[in-house]
Amino acid sequence: MSIKKNHITVFEHQTIKLNQSIAGVMFDKDKLLALQEYYGQKGVPYFSLIHKGIQFNEFVGVVQVGNLLIEVLPKADKNPDTEKEETKWRDILIGMLRAVSNFEIKSTSNSQLKIKPNTILDLYFELFIKEVEYLYHTGLVKKYRKTEGNTTALKGNLLFAKHLQQNLTHQERFYVRHTTYDTEHLLHFILYKAIRLLKQINTNTDLQSRIGSLLLNFPEMPDIKVSETTFNTIVYNRKTKHYQKAIEIARLLLLQYHPDLKTGRNHVLSLMFDMNKLWEQFIYISIRKNKAPDITVTAQTSKYFWKPEFGNRSKIIPDIWIKKGEDSYILDTKWKNLNGYNPSPDDLRQMYVYHEYYDAKKVALVYPGEMIHKSGKYIDPKTNTESAKECSIISLNVIPVIKNWQIEINKKMTEWMEIKVE
Repeated sequence: MSIKKNHITVFEHQTIKLNQSIAGVMFDKDKLLALQEYYGQKGVPYFSLIHKGIQFNEFVGVVQVGNLLIEVLPKADKNPDTEKEETKWRDILIGMLRAVSNFEIKSTSNSQLKIKPNTILDLYFELFIKEVEYLYHTGLVKKYRKTEGNTTALKGNLLFAKHLQQNLTHQERFYVRHTTYDTEHLLHFILYKAIRLLKQINTNTDLQSRIGSLLLNFPEMPDIKVSETTFNTIVYNRKTKHYQKAIEIARLLLLQYHPDLKTGRNHVLSLMFDMNKLWEQFIYISIRKNKAPDITVTAQTSKYFWKPEFGNRSKIIPDIWIKKGEDSYILDTKWKNLNGYNPSPDDLRQMYVYHEYYDAKKVALVYPGEMIHKSGKYIDPKTNTESAKECSIISLNVIPVIKNWQIEINKKMTEWMEIKVE
């Protein structure tokens, strides 16, 4: 099941136990302890701790512990867990992330990514490298900054006290504070730190030379501590707007990297994605991208539905709101396979509320899986008979070619909206 000697592939909700061997790769005590410690420090929701092991949930992506890479893939069918299935779902996950993230990879040529990404980690590493290569070849942006120190020419403001202290026997020097126009600024501090991190943790031989070349050519920058606040302070302008994608990926890598301070061996890097949110965003973007001109599509549009005497009001927030003329349609996405069962009562109750508050013509729960479209009517509480309010259950076939899948999703949603409610 593995692609590399130190690569374990599992599917969502699968467990890994201590000393379990997956395709010849052993999940040993050191790796389990590193993940247990990571879980305790960060309270990560990506997996649960079980007796002598871990169990993954709806989060998918990669967790790298030392030199071991654990890849967690989504799965929405009952096919056996074979290497062919791994390849299929890996390609689907990467395609969905590309569609949702809308990566606009700039390049000095028209070539595509030079390697076929074996994991999400490979994908993000190369996207980052490609962005930084583009920035370097087009010229790194310079900024003005204040600096002070000894110079051989008098410029800026002479700091007299420090000048006397340091240059009493060096009359040819001046200790001054002045303005410098160069590449030494926060954006490059972040990029340089991310390049150094890649050099340390990358295990893909196809990327090693490109990372080494970047590290050699990129101007050496001071090492800084980064946190969420560091990135929140960045303001892009016309000259730095094209840095945004590289900085976003650097943020993802730097903030998700947790060094092992005890032994220095089992560093943890996690790039995990909630499949429920990814599925919601993928459906929304697929419909919006291929919709007819007379249709508007919005996501996470809230309405207040309860107000307490004191305190904040409560909202309801459907996943997707489609409007065609005066008609409203509400979609709620769920990343799970119903396996022939009905939706949960809670989900059906939630859709009933959406029907009321958005004055919807139709509502639907959208799942992945074998193509199914069935509808049910809500019962009128007064007459105890079927009302005009309808809730559909739509399961969408997973198509490996992402563009074709997006077109098919929009087609099915359009057909559903056009079916008359009897």
